[in-house]
Amino acid sequence: MADPKGFLKHDRQVAGRRAVEERVKDWNEVYPDGIGRALLPIINTQASRCMDCGIPFCHQGCPLGNIIPEWNDLVFRNDWEGAIDRLHKTNNFPEFTGRLCPAPCETACVLGINQNPVTIKNVEVSIIDRAWESGYVRPEAPEWLSGKTVAVVGSGPAGLAAAQQLTRAGHTVAVYERADKPGGLLRYGIPEFKMEKKHLDKRLDQMRREGTIFRSGVEVGQGTLTGERLQQRYDAIVLAVGSTVARDLPVPGRELNGIHQAMEFLPQANREALGQPVEGQIRADGKHVVIIGGGDTGADCLGTSIRHGAASITQLEIMPQPTPERPTGQPWPTYPMIFRVSSAHEEGGERVYSISTTEFVGDDEGNVKALRLVEVDAKFQPVPGTEKEIPADLVLLAMGFVGPEQPGLVEQLGVELDERGNVARSKNYESSVPGVFVAGDAGRGQSLIVWAIAEGRAAAAAVDEYLTGSTELPSPIPPTARPLVV
Repeated sequence: MADPKGFLKHDRQVAGRRAVEERVKDWNEVYPDGIGRALLPIINTQASRCMDCGIPFCHQGCPLGNIIPEWNDLVFRNDWEGAIDRLHKTNNFPEFTGRLCPAPCETACVLGINQNPVTIKNVEVSIIDRAWESGYVRPEAPEWLSGKTVAVVGSGPAGLAAAQQLTRAGHTVAVYERADKPGGLLRYGIPEFKMEKKHLDKRLDQMRREGTIFRSGVEVGQGTLTGERLQQRYDAIVLAVGSTVARDLPVPGRELNGIHQAMEFLPQANREALGQPVEGQIRADGKHVVIIGGGDTGADCLGTSIRHGAASITQLEIMPQPTPERPTGQPWPTYPMIFRVSSAHEEGGERVYSISTTEFVGDDEGNVKALRLVEVDAKFQPVPGTEKEIPADLVLLAMGFVGPEQPGLVEQLGVELDERGNVARSKNYESSVPGVFVAGDAGRGQSLIVWAIAEGRAAAAAVDEYLTGSTELPSPIPPTARPLVV
């Protein structure tokens, strides 16, 4: 363990972000020189707060089963190469989770019962950023090839994790991505100010050096590359297509111009931030922007709209405002629904809770100009007398996703769906069609990046066993297990 009295001597401290007035003028990450560098002066002390808790519930809080106390101890002792070795044992992409994961491990930290928990997420990202700078992250090419081929459809975190594990096991793996570059939502869904794409590109370069093949700009299920053709060409298939069908809001006026899904707006903004030309881009400049949905995607729309120069931004949420403290019905070590402030929320905009949209109001030219709203009670029923109208030139729907797209590949493969519209799978991640496996949001439903990586690793182990009769690949928690976190 680290310092036995560290948690008694030091309080929680996190990295300081750049000043709001500075960071909203660019698309760079909100931390000076990157979060890893920002944390280095304090991170040894923070790692020392990891206590000798006997049973480290952080293991249970993390779907990946990260060996957190071990790499906290190694960081405290300045053994950074040993720390990244431990971290990579369970997590292929700590540079992603260290920036994007909501850290359910921290809410399960034993110290968090009555004190501020260990800064696990900050230690994690410091380890990987230091490892990249020090040359500790190297390609791990397989010693031999199995002669088996695997197609991974989708290059988000689940697909990338599955592909890297299977490549290292000696299989020939091709990753198909319909966008022009691999990365899925990591590239075009996550704004640059949350994770600069240089971190993604470094990892993709490592994977290519290991032998993973990337085929971008190819939508499997369209044209000649059908599901049947994919089955003929490969010994196994991993569906990691995500949950991409966005939840809509069918209220009067939905057909008006200026109402868009968040995933129409964010990818265009990401392309702009990366210097790519975008024709007919949806922009928020000088507009009254209303974001419907109070989650992470809504916050991403908020930060993006601020950088565009919106006149005003209002984020609506039908749920009541959470309390700042852990609710009594969500005790430790569960992941609590508390009031959280993201970097985007620090930058501006108004958050309105317990509110429902009843109508989109348009002008004479068919463009949205306002929203009609009503407050709702705890049962989401309208509260009489609370009706109001707010201006809106641009409305962004960020209400989540309801499942994978079924026309095309999913229908062609003939896989069964569960009651929620996700691809049904067995305890070993295999679909109803032999040799077709499912990982990430496509089978689990919309979830966290850490769950996507965990499922990618678990599906890879199942595929390896299917192809060879046994596997030495580690497998995190199976999909039938239900931990105490979201």
